[in-house]
Amino acid sequence: MKTILVLNMGMKSIRSIIFDSEGNKLASFAVPIETSLTGDTVTQAPSEWWEKACRVIRESLADAGNISVDYLTVTTSSSCLVCVDREGEALLPCMMVSDKRAVKESALLKEAKAFEKVKTRTGLGADPSLMIPKALWVKRNRPEILDQVYQLLSPNDFLIAKFTGRYVTDYMNAQKWHYDVENRCYPLELLQEVGIPQQFLPKVAVPGACVGNVLCAAAKKTGLSTNTQVIASTYDAICSFIGSGALSEGEASDVSGTVTVFRAASQKKIEKPLDKIQQLPYYEGGVHIIGGSNNLGGGLIEWVKQCYYQNEALPYELMEKDAGEASLGAGGIIFLPYLLGERAPIWDNNARGVFFGLERMHTRKEMTRAVFESAGFIDLDMIGAIEKTGLSVHTIRLSGGLARLNLISQIKADITGREVWVLSEFETTATGAAMIALYGQGVYQSLREAVDRFVQIRMMIRPNQKNHEKYTELYQLYKETYHTLKPLFPKRMELTERLYGIKRIKIENL
Repeated sequence: MKTILVLNMGMKSIRSIIFDSEGNKLASFAVPIETSLTGDTVTQAPSEWWEKACRVIRESLADAGNISVDYLTVTTSSSCLVCVDREGEALLPCMMVSDKRAVKESALLKEAKAFEKVKTRTGLGADPSLMIPKALWVKRNRPEILDQVYQLLSPNDFLIAKFTGRYVTDYMNAQKWHYDVENRCYPLELLQEVGIPQQFLPKVAVPGACVGNVLCAAAKKTGLSTNTQVIASTYDAICSFIGSGALSEGEASDVSGTVTVFRAASQKKIEKPLDKIQQLPYYEGGVHIIGGSNNLGGGLIEWVKQCYYQNEALPYELMEKDAGEASLGAGGIIFLPYLLGERAPIWDNNARGVFFGLERMHTRKEMTRAVFESAGFIDLDMIGAIEKTGLSVHTIRLSGGLARLNLISQIKADITGREVWVLSEFETTATGAAMIALYGQGVYQSLREAVDRFVQIRMMIRPNQKNHEKYTELYQLYKETYHTLKPLFPKRMELTERLYGIKRIKIENL
């Protein structure tokens, strides 16, 4: 029997979960992480990651009786830039995926001569959330930092380096640098044109490969053994997809933690050019993963809690009760869920949240219901973008913190018109990372065998057809509301920045 420790770091917490190779969870421990927002700036402190990573690993090992751990793997958010010096120490706070500072750099990237060829080959545009625009922002705005840079890393890569002393990424994380996954190469011509040295980028490994053993210094800090092997997996969105068990053609996975990750499985490469969503081949697993991530999923519910339920003893139970007592369609309220702008599938950094249709009769019940329903509209947006590729989505596997609210699960089934399977294990990111690592190390002979060990269905929800017909009409109003307001979002942004300036906000729980 093998054991694996998964270090899983999201936008709001860092967790250490220990599994055995039968899929049993032996121990887990988590602590929150602080996120700082200042205007378009969204950052976290890498020094805090490492300090808290050591703590959660020690605590989970103690809970598991200080058992021997065979493997360790790390999964974090992608498209987050960490600049480190030769000692592996961060030179700046990490620019998180939702950081929007690199808008001008994004425009410069689009103008590069080599960009169109790279875009055609990788299917990736020049969104400010990606790594090259972020690196260009550092180059143009903090040149003294770039002079000290030894490596440009993702959070995955940074933590792996802390454990092993080696600078390695996996090919799915590397894709955020416009890495060509099919031909296994960085875009050298493009990097040279924009002035980002290739030697700043980490070496690329396949998911499931062994990077090295835990260093003595890291073993002392964490309680791990130097015999523990560190295995590359990949970033959290892909791990959560694998952890859902959605491997068959047309099966989709909705993982709603802080953000919503919605992807579907295809047995073959999609040949149509993709601009709203992304395609990633997981060659070793024999599946192409089609879809994307937005900026807030479960984070919407945390916002509702902070606004309307902060002083309630049982906030989630009460908001579900309130939303259940409101009528379908929230009494005519439409909520646009773009509190931090939006990534897939609309890619609009200026968009913001809107309650449309408020009347004197409305209460927090209808407003909460409207937010719940927006979570279903998010899924329907993603399904529409996926099905434009020719891939048909027939089933949605649901996990993440939002899946704990049964009303939202039913709403998602009713809005999408698809059968929803709620998984028993909500921590699909951690289970997916474990599955990739154990399969890569030959503990399982196939990824399907790993799914059989780790994945169980708790509940199947069929859509209510009458509700689906009503929601189809409401979805059209939802889309029209966004498109009507879209020209006003940039005007609103310019006005608020001019009138109010930029304020710094610390968020411990998104």
